[in-house]
Amino acid sequence: ERNQADVSEAKSGRTDLIFLIRYRHCCLLRNQRCLLAYLYDRLLRIRALRWEYGSVLPNTIQFHMSAEEVQWFNRYKKSLATYMKSVGGEEGLDLTQDIKPPKSLYIEVRCLRDYGEFEIDDGTTILLKKNSQHFLPRWKCEQLIRQGVLEHIL
Repeated sequence: ERNQADVSEAKSGRTDLIFLIRYRHCCLLRNQRCLLAYLYDRLLRIRALRWEYGSVLPNTIQFHMSAEEVQWFNRYKKSLATYMKSVGGEEGLDLTQDIKPPKSLYIEVRCLRDYGEFEIDDGTTILLKKNSQHFLPRWKCEQLIRQGVLEHIL
């Protein structure tokens, strides 16, 4: 506002204010660039959260996000889901699995908390109770590992 007032005075003939006006304008542009860089970095981090945690974020992370950021996350999540359904035929292709190439198709996991029944492809249901260990297909339990339900035993 002060800069606008000085601009109107400079138009009326006060040329000594031109340097001050330019300085303020450069400061405003710098602040704008810094703010946009900060917001872009936050969006990149929110996008990375989708790949790391899946479609449901933990409450501790959502607590630190603004309403607009949660809305952007939900729109990104829906857009990614739509793309994954369109790529892989009838069932779609889950791009969030196998972020790192697997060394084996089955892994040994330990359950960190009570989860309940878990069904694998052959129709077998497994009861995931705290501290129980299982030998499961990697692609089936990778999401639960990211959510903190299971722990990969090396």
